[in-house]
Amino acid sequence: MKEQTAKKWFIKCMITLASLLGLVALIMIIVDPYFHYHKPLSFLSYRLYEERYINDGVARHFDYDAIIAGTSMSQNFKTSEMDALFGTNSIKSCFSGAGYQEISQHLERSLNRNDSIHTILWVLDYNGLLRNYDYQAYSDYPTYLYDNNFFNDAAYLFNKSIFYHGVLPCIPMTLSETPTTSMDEYSSWVRPSGLENIMAAYERDKIVKNDSAIFGPEEEARVKQTINENFIRVINQHPDVTFYIYYTPFSICHFDALKLEGIMEQQYSAEQLCTELLLECPNVKLYGFFDQYDVICNTDYYTDPCHHSAEVNSMILNWISKDIGRITKENYLKKLNEEKAFYMNYDYENLYK
Repeated sequence: MKEQTAKKWFIKCMITLASLLGLVALIMIIVDPYFHYHKPLSFLSYRLYEERYINDGVARHFDYDAIIAGTSMSQNFKTSEMDALFGTNSIKSCFSGAGYQEISQHLERSLNRNDSIHTILWVLDYNGLLRNYDYQAYSDYPTYLYDNNFFNDAAYLFNKSIFYHGVLPCIPMTLSETPTTSMDEYSSWVRPSGLENIMAAYERDKIVKNDSAIFGPEEEARVKQTINENFIRVINQHPDVTFYIYYTPFSICHFDALKLEGIMEQQYSAEQLCTELLLECPNVKLYGFFDQYDVICNTDYYTDPCHHSAEVNSMILNWISKDIGRITKENYLKKLNEEKAFYMNYDYENLYK
């Protein structure tokens, strides 16, 4: 008798546990805070904030024909501005601190899923040219959200952190009729700018000169692999898509660091090779704004040696829409030599007096 009672109790516990797990899974599938299964439901409000968790779902299920892609340098773009200037219906796919490979793989998945994409604005971070092609800023990615394998979705459906940070915030937002985070707002930020704030993140006096910096066969092979694997391979697979690619306009303090470290010549050699490779792609429009000296040399636009304010993101969209800063086979060497001469001979010491 006791054995039968225990057996019934165990069965009831298993049924209760399975029911609770099923309920949690059902809630996750219905709300789907990271849009793994479906687009946002019209009667719910969503908080968009976890880039590496949410970007794949946005690219999978949102309606769009253009993408703004890049690192934190792209976070302050406004899709509404791009749409007004380029006649697109765009989304923003930013990955703070990402290497080229992470962004490239995301774009490849997006392009393979959405035949409507015709325009991509791709931010090419200037400080990544000499990194290994597979450089990654993080070791743990939610890859279970990137594939179509339902069997590994348990990591999503029964994830306490996702339920807490993804599902629960939808409730007060929906009840208070707070709108879903817009693409303009998504991942954007505001930080104090100016030389004082730049210097808080820039230890100029600790830079050590690199006397061994060269651009030899090893460096050349690394740049070729990086650009071919992460840019040209994807670009050539989609000849009907226009890729607007631009070098990020870092601040004058970044060029100061390059010169102090003794790697400016190496950096310009890497830039030249990268430029030559990208210019071979007919569906690439390449841009560089290193000759926009009024911006780059104005520290009020920058929060650290690299990151600029949202105002500069708006400028970049306008420049590209007007074809300002376009790099071509006919002008790239002239532009490169002029910018190289400017930054090699700039009076950096006077900047800090």
